[in-house]
Amino acid sequence: MCRVALLEDDADLRGHMARYLTLHGGHDVVQAGTLAAFMPLINQLQIAVLDLHLPDGDGMEALLRVRREAPRAGVIVLTARGALDDRLTGLAKGADQYFVKPLRLPELHAHLAALARRLGFGGWAVDALRRELVSPGEQLLALNETEVGFLVTLAKAPGQIIPRKEVVAALGHNWRDYDMRRLDQLVSRLRRRWRVTHGQHLPLRTEHGKGYWFAEGLGLV
Repeated sequence: MCRVALLEDDADLRGHMARYLTLHGGHDVVQAGTLAAFMPLINQLQIAVLDLHLPDGDGMEALLRVRREAPRAGVIVLTARGALDDRLTGLAKGADQYFVKPLRLPELHAHLAALARRLGFGGWAVDALRRELVSPGEQLLALNETEVGFLVTLAKAPGQIIPRKEVVAALGHNWRDYDMRRLDQLVSRLRRRWRVTHGQHLPLRTEHGKGYWFAEGLGLV
């Protein structure tokens, strides 16, 4: 779950979107129909969904403000303005994704969820700069360089089983010369340290003969 701010001047559409994202994603959704109503929401949001055609201005102003005041936030532009210049401008000004209406709500939800995972909002995340694994409850585990590399490799393909050879290559080794038992030991240590530190099981899974995956999704900070 993450905090989503919807900027959309069509009240019916806005309400429908908010209900869908709350029901299907469990997100905390706030709504605005004008730029003036949206601006005070910026310091609360984690992801903004922005229309560009508004009664009191251009939604690009909202995009620029979000990027300036909430640089870690995600931004999805959802608008009727589909010209190439508009798309390029939106992305250049900091939109993570730019979609042209109409967009089916299940697709919007899927893109929003993927963006939230990538940004580390509302789920597990690995912070490569700080070398930390972060849980949805903001619990932390310090990581060494190899553990960071391992988890970043899993985070780049959420929900997928990453073959052992691919993990070894991502860690900078030749799998032909690599003792695969080292990977199993790395995974065992991570699970044990998380259990000892926080008293919970780490959703890091081993698929024997195949590879590894993070069962609850893992994003990158």
